[in-house]
Amino acid sequence: MYNLLHIYLGMTLVRAKKHLGQHFLTDKNIAAKIVASLKPEGRYTEVLEVGPGMGILSDFLLEQAALQVFMIDIDTESYLYLQKKYPQLGKKLINADFLEMDFGAYFKGNLGIIGNFPYNISSQILFKILDNRQQVIEVVGMFQKEVAERCSAKPGSKEYGILSVFLQAYYKVEYLFTVKAGVFNPPPKVLSAVIRLTRNEVDTLNCDEKLFWQVVKAGFNQRRKTLRNAVSSLINKEKLTNEPMLDLRAERLSVADFVSLTNKITAAR
Repeated sequence: MYNLLHIYLGMTLVRAKKHLGQHFLTDKNIAAKIVASLKPEGRYTEVLEVGPGMGILSDFLLEQAALQVFMIDIDTESYLYLQKKYPQLGKKLINADFLEMDFGAYFKGNLGIIGNFPYNISSQILFKILDNRQQVIEVVGMFQKEVAERCSAKPGSKEYGILSVFLQAYYKVEYLFTVKAGVFNPPPKVLSAVIRLTRNEVDTLNCDEKLFWQVVKAGFNQRRKTLRNAVSSLINKEKLTNEPMLDLRAERLSVADFVSLTNKITAAR
């Protein structure tokens, strides 16, 4: 039933589990390249690896003397394996669900996040990061190539969407490199890619952020319609009859455009 990768340490067996979206990276050169893509530059000293699996990234991560390394894995088999492999981690090795993690309970200040992220929950992981954007200064991660392209897409492209706008509102998003399926066990049926998110200087958007999120979601949920129709439930149609941005589709607007439109909708209420 599972795709199996048999690795023993003592009595512990680690299996790549389909229901957890696990694909273990096996290429050490790529692992080293991913870790080298972290650029703390004094902005953080704590880094969290999500889903370390058998530790191929961890080996290189733990060589970074300036960083305090934490790891979180929901998979108990991986957790037990890593306990024996890295006994020095102690309580910094966490057996829990990243999506349920209380960052404040573990981290004193800013942090970086790194990982070969499970593809079946990649969007949820990114929204968890967005929810904790005040602490998460940098992210370097492996995603399905399609998701990586959506994260880094620019206005006007077919890949540009909700995730693009929300991430780029608070982070500089860089598509770093593509990774072929053959360097994983089991190999995924898709190409993968590594991206880097670097927190920008925007603490809060210069608009009603709750309304901003509503406008972006409504616009892209009906992306074939103009914004005038897609966000009709959010606007005062009589006061915004001459607003040119409403005659465009959501994919044409930059983050700054969405902020401006949100302010205009707020003023017209």
